[in-house]
Amino acid sequence: MQFHPSTTRSDWLSPLGRIILSASPLGLSGIFFEDQRHLPDVQAWPEATDNPFMQAAVNVLQAYFDGDARALATPLPVPLDLQGGTAFQQAVWQALLRIPAGQTHSYGQLAQQVQRPSAVRAVGAAVGRNPISLIVPCHRIVGATGQLTGYAGGLWRKEALLKMEHALPTLALPASALPPSTGLATASMPLFA
Repeated sequence: MQFHPSTTRSDWLSPLGRIILSASPLGLSGIFFEDQRHLPDVQAWPEATDNPFMQAAVNVLQAYFDGDARALATPLPVPLDLQGGTAFQQAVWQALLRIPAGQTHSYGQLAQQVQRPSAVRAVGAAVGRNPISLIVPCHRIVGATGQLTGYAGGLWRKEALLKMEHALPTLALPASALPPSTGLATASMPLFA
């Protein structure tokens, strides 16, 4: 993944942990949980807390975590810069944007949507490299039988997000799925109506 040379960053504390946002002159280029897999070297980017793309993204995320499922619906109020990915990755990320809150799709369904039905593993790899978590909703992708599978931000976050969107049965998170010593209480997060 290549990021624009003028990429900047800022931080935001979400109910699921610290998030690092990034933007280029073209738009929002990243939303990363601080402890997720495939985290780029964000310290190389200068901080820019007044960037309008990142400010708009924080507004969207705040509305989402406050219970507005439509906050992540397209068209988004912030332009996205996905140019750092390959053409195939960009096609997969664009397909993710079409999955509405409250729904999940399998990797196989996503492969069909990008007209590469035999490329399920490649689709999975592209989903895993999605640089704009939450807004490009890779958390809505599940295994063929509906099981939760990989999520760069951690399966406990994926489960919490899908529960917020009523895409999973309301069950308590198993203690083994929670990260150690975060102090996060997912039971107090709002549920979408």
